[in-house]
Amino acid sequence: MNKEQLVQETAYKAGVTKKQADAIVSAICECIMDAVAEGEKVTLVGFGSFEAKHRKAREGRNPSTGQPMTIPATTAPSFSAGKAFKQKVAKDPDEEDSDEIVA
Repeated sequence: MNKEQLVQETAYKAGVTKKQADAIVSAICECIMDAVAEGEKVTLVGFGSFEAKHRKAREGRNPSTGQPMTIPATTAPSFSAGKAFKQKVAKDPDEEDSDEIVA
């Protein structure tokens, strides 16, 4: 699903226009990015958490030459799925059809 499809689905489920849904989706994404960039953790219960993770500098190897190199410290965004999200994704798709009687 891309952003356009997300906007369309959001508009349908929220009963708003696509233009309104686009503004909402864009605003939510911007708010999450701004908060995480400022070092805050954003938690949406059941969905998941967004936060900045700090990675220490470490030794690595240049893949083309094999020479050792230092990979600098960095801060990267991270997402951890919530319990409801994990359960929905892990659900066996064949479970839905288990109520059907096979003759």
